[in-house]
Amino acid sequence: MPHSQTSAHRDRLVGARLARGASPWLLPTVATAALSLVRARRSGAAKAVAVPVTALAAGMLWFFRDPEREIAPGRVISPADGVVQSIMPWKDGRTRVAIFMSPLNVHVNRAPLAGTVTSVEHVPGGFVPAFNKESENNERVVWHFDTELGDIEMIQIAGAVARRIVPYLPSGTKVEQGDRIGLIRFGSRVDLYLPEGVEIAVEVGQKTVAGVTRIDRD
Repeated sequence: MPHSQTSAHRDRLVGARLARGASPWLLPTVATAALSLVRARRSGAAKAVAVPVTALAAGMLWFFRDPEREIAPGRVISPADGVVQSIMPWKDGRTRVAIFMSPLNVHVNRAPLAGTVTSVEHVPGGFVPAFNKESENNERVVWHFDTELGDIEMIQIAGAVARRIVPYLPSGTKVEQGDRIGLIRFGSRVDLYLPEGVEIAVEVGQKTVAGVTRIDRD
Protein backbone atom coordinates (compact mmCIF):
# COMPACT_ATOMS: atom_id res chain seq x y z
CA MET A 1 0.00 0.00 0.00
CA PRO A 2 1.23 3.53 -0.65
CA HIS A 3 2.56 5.40 2.34
CA SER A 4 -0.09 7.45 4.17
CA GLN A 5 -0.23 11.22 3.79
CA THR A 6 -0.22 11.56 7.58
CA SER A 7 3.07 9.69 7.96
CA ALA A 8 4.60 11.58 5.03
CA HIS A 9 3.67 14.85 6.75
CA ARG A 10 5.36 13.71 9.97
CA ASP A 11 8.49 12.87 7.99
CA ARG A 12 8.64 16.41 6.60
CA LEU A 13 8.26 17.90 10.08
CA VAL A 14 11.61 16.48 11.16
CA GLY A 15 13.40 19.15 9.09
CA ALA A 16 15.54 18.21 6.12
CA ARG A 17 13.89 15.92 3.58
CA LEU A 18 13.61 12.44 5.00
CA ALA A 19 12.42 9.22 3.43
CA ARG A 20 8.71 8.50 3.56
CA GLY A 21 8.28 5.63 5.99
CA ALA A 22 10.95 6.91 8.40
CA SER A 23 8.59 8.18 11.12
CA PRO A 24 7.89 4.94 13.03
CA TRP A 25 11.62 4.48 13.63
CA LEU A 26 12.92 8.02 13.67
CA LEU A 27 10.45 9.98 15.81
CA PRO A 28 10.66 7.78 18.94
CA THR A 29 14.46 7.75 18.71
CA VAL A 30 14.73 11.54 18.33
CA ALA A 31 12.19 12.11 21.12
CA THR A 32 14.11 9.78 23.46
CA ALA A 33 17.38 11.55 22.62
CA ALA A 34 15.85 14.98 23.29
CA LEU A 35 14.40 13.83 26.63
CA SER A 36 17.67 12.26 27.74
CA LEU A 37 19.58 15.45 26.88
CA VAL A 38 17.19 17.52 29.01
CA ARG A 39 17.51 15.13 31.94
CA ALA A 40 21.30 14.91 31.53
CA ARG A 41 21.61 18.39 33.04
CA ARG A 42 20.40 17.04 36.37
CA SER A 43 21.48 13.40 36.39
CA GLY A 44 24.74 11.63 35.73
CA ALA A 45 22.87 8.44 34.85
CA ALA A 46 20.78 10.31 32.27
CA LYS A 47 23.96 11.81 30.85
CA ALA A 48 25.39 8.32 30.33
CA VAL A 49 22.23 7.33 28.45
CA ALA A 50 22.09 10.56 26.44
CA VAL A 51 25.36 9.96 24.60
CA PRO A 52 24.52 6.64 22.87
CA VAL A 53 20.86 7.59 22.31
CA THR A 54 21.83 10.90 20.69
CA ALA A 55 24.38 9.09 18.52
CA LEU A 56 21.66 6.61 17.49
CA ALA A 57 19.29 9.46 16.61
CA ALA A 58 21.98 11.12 14.49
CA GLY A 59 22.61 7.82 12.74
CA MET A 60 18.89 7.44 12.05
CA LEU A 61 18.71 10.93 10.55
CA TRP A 62 21.61 10.04 8.26
CA PHE A 63 20.18 6.66 7.29
CA PHE A 64 16.74 8.03 6.41
CA ARG A 65 18.01 10.95 4.33
CA ASP A 66 16.36 11.33 0.93
CA PRO A 67 18.40 13.76 -1.19
CA GLU A 68 17.13 15.37 -4.34
CA ARG A 69 18.76 13.96 -7.47
CA GLU A 70 19.25 15.32 -10.96
CA ILE A 71 18.24 12.27 -12.97
CA ALA A 72 20.96 11.35 -15.45
CA PRO A 73 20.24 10.53 -19.10
CA GLY A 74 20.26 6.88 -20.10
CA ARG A 75 17.92 4.08 -21.06
CA VAL A 76 18.27 2.18 -17.75
CA ILE A 77 19.49 3.86 -14.57
CA SER A 78 20.31 2.38 -11.18
CA PRO A 79 17.34 1.89 -8.86
CA ALA A 80 19.57 1.91 -5.76
CA ASP A 81 22.58 3.44 -4.08
CA GLY A 82 25.14 0.77 -3.27
CA VAL A 83 27.69 -1.57 -4.82
CA VAL A 84 27.13 -4.02 -7.67
CA GLN A 85 27.29 -7.38 -5.92
CA SER A 86 26.80 -9.65 -8.92
CA ILE A 87 25.88 -9.71 -12.61
CA MET A 88 24.34 -13.04 -13.60
CA PRO A 89 22.79 -14.41 -16.80
CA TRP A 90 19.37 -15.95 -16.12
CA LYS A 91 17.94 -19.10 -17.73
CA ASP A 92 15.26 -17.12 -19.58
CA GLY A 93 17.88 -14.92 -21.28
CA ARG A 94 17.61 -11.99 -18.91
CA THR A 95 20.53 -10.60 -16.89
CA ARG A 96 20.25 -9.96 -13.16
CA VAL A 97 22.15 -7.03 -11.69
CA ALA A 98 22.24 -7.26 -7.88
CA ILE A 99 23.05 -4.10 -5.91
CA PHE A 100 23.97 -4.40 -2.23
CA MET A 101 22.98 -1.48 -0.02
CA SER A 102 24.94 -0.96 3.20
CA PRO A 103 23.48 0.97 6.17
CA LEU A 104 25.50 3.99 4.99
CA ASN A 105 23.67 4.21 1.66
CA VAL A 106 20.49 6.12 0.87
CA HIS A 107 17.76 3.47 1.06
CA VAL A 108 15.10 5.13 -1.09
CA ASN A 109 14.79 3.23 -4.38
CA ARG A 110 13.90 4.76 -7.75
CA ALA A 111 12.29 3.62 -10.99
CA PRO A 112 14.98 2.39 -13.42
CA LEU A 113 12.88 3.31 -16.48
CA ALA A 114 9.76 5.31 -17.26
CA GLY A 115 6.61 3.25 -17.61
CA THR A 116 3.67 1.83 -15.68
CA VAL A 117 3.76 -0.26 -12.51
CA THR A 118 1.95 -3.44 -13.54
CA SER A 119 2.32 -5.30 -10.22
CA VAL A 120 3.67 -4.88 -6.68
CA GLU A 121 3.85 -8.16 -4.76
CA HIS A 122 4.95 -8.67 -1.18
CA VAL A 123 6.58 -12.09 -0.67
CA PRO A 124 7.20 -13.31 2.91
CA GLY A 125 10.54 -14.96 3.62
CA GLY A 126 13.61 -15.15 5.83
CA PHE A 127 15.88 -12.39 7.10
CA VAL A 128 19.51 -13.40 6.59
CA PRO A 129 22.03 -10.60 5.84
CA ALA A 130 21.40 -9.11 2.40
CA PHE A 131 24.98 -9.79 1.22
CA ASN A 132 24.47 -13.52 1.82
CA LYS A 133 23.52 -15.74 -1.11
CA GLU A 134 20.67 -17.15 1.01
CA SER A 135 19.09 -13.67 1.03
CA GLU A 136 17.35 -14.59 -2.24
CA ASN A 137 14.79 -16.26 0.03
CA ASN A 138 14.37 -13.18 2.23
CA GLU A 139 11.27 -11.06 2.70
CA ARG A 140 10.92 -9.04 -0.51
CA VAL A 141 8.73 -6.90 -2.73
CA VAL A 142 8.62 -7.81 -6.42
CA TRP A 143 7.92 -4.98 -8.89
CA HIS A 144 7.02 -5.25 -12.56
CA PHE A 145 7.12 -2.26 -14.90
CA ASP A 146 5.75 -2.01 -18.42
CA THR A 147 8.45 0.00 -20.23
CA GLU A 148 9.90 0.66 -23.68
CA LEU A 149 12.02 -2.47 -23.13
CA GLY A 150 8.97 -4.53 -22.25
CA ASP A 151 8.44 -6.04 -18.80
CA ILE A 152 11.13 -5.05 -16.30
CA GLU A 153 11.32 -6.87 -12.97
CA MET A 154 12.86 -5.31 -9.88
CA ILE A 155 13.05 -6.92 -6.44
CA GLN A 156 13.60 -5.12 -3.13
CA ILE A 157 15.09 -7.57 -0.61
CA ALA A 158 14.93 -6.96 3.13
CA GLY A 159 18.02 -7.39 5.29
CA ALA A 160 18.56 -8.94 8.71
CA VAL A 161 17.91 -5.88 10.89
CA ALA A 162 14.61 -4.04 10.41
CA ARG A 163 13.02 -6.42 7.92
CA ARG A 164 10.62 -3.92 6.43
CA ILE A 165 10.03 -2.69 2.89
CA VAL A 166 7.75 0.28 2.30
CA PRO A 167 6.38 0.50 -1.27
CA TYR A 168 5.29 4.02 -2.20
CA LEU A 169 3.22 3.20 -5.28
CA PRO A 170 0.33 0.87 -6.13
CA SER A 171 -0.12 -1.16 -9.29
CA GLY A 172 -1.30 0.97 -12.22
CA THR A 173 0.81 4.02 -11.34
CA LYS A 174 2.66 5.71 -14.20
CA VAL A 175 6.25 6.57 -13.28
CA GLU A 176 8.96 8.72 -14.77
CA GLN A 177 12.50 7.43 -14.79
CA GLY A 178 14.08 8.16 -11.41
CA ASP A 179 10.81 8.57 -9.49
CA ARG A 180 10.93 7.39 -5.89
CA ILE A 181 9.10 4.07 -5.60
CA GLY A 182 9.90 2.70 -2.14
CA LEU A 183 12.11 2.40 0.92
CA ILE A 184 13.99 -0.53 2.42
CA ARG A 185 14.73 -0.03 6.09
CA PHE A 186 18.38 -0.86 6.91
CA GLY A 187 20.79 -3.27 5.19
CA SER A 188 19.32 -4.67 2.02
CA ARG A 189 19.61 -5.47 -1.69
CA VAL A 190 17.92 -4.58 -4.97
CA ASP A 191 17.90 -6.97 -7.94
CA LEU A 192 17.17 -5.66 -11.43
CA TYR A 193 16.38 -8.08 -14.29
CA LEU A 194 17.12 -6.75 -17.77
CA PRO A 195 15.88 -8.30 -21.04
CA GLU A 196 18.03 -10.35 -23.36
CA GLY A 197 20.12 -8.17 -25.64
CA VAL A 198 20.65 -5.36 -23.11
CA GLU A 199 24.40 -4.86 -22.63
CA ILE A 200 25.40 -4.16 -19.04
CA ALA A 201 27.59 -1.08 -18.52
CA VAL A 202 28.44 -1.59 -14.82
CA GLU A 203 30.76 -4.17 -13.29
CA VAL A 204 30.96 -6.09 -10.03
CA GLY A 205 32.32 -3.91 -7.24
CA GLN A 206 31.25 -0.65 -8.88
CA LYS A 207 29.42 1.91 -6.76
CA THR A 208 25.99 3.00 -7.96
CA VAL A 209 23.82 6.03 -7.26
CA ALA A 210 20.04 5.73 -7.68
CA GLY A 211 18.81 7.88 -10.53
CA VAL A 212 22.34 8.72 -11.66
CA THR A 213 24.41 5.64 -12.54
CA ARG A 214 23.58 4.18 -15.95
CA ILE A 215 23.19 0.39 -15.91
CA ASP A 216 23.03 -0.38 -19.65
CA ARG A 217 25.20 0.53 -22.63
CA ASP A 218 24.00 1.75 -26.03
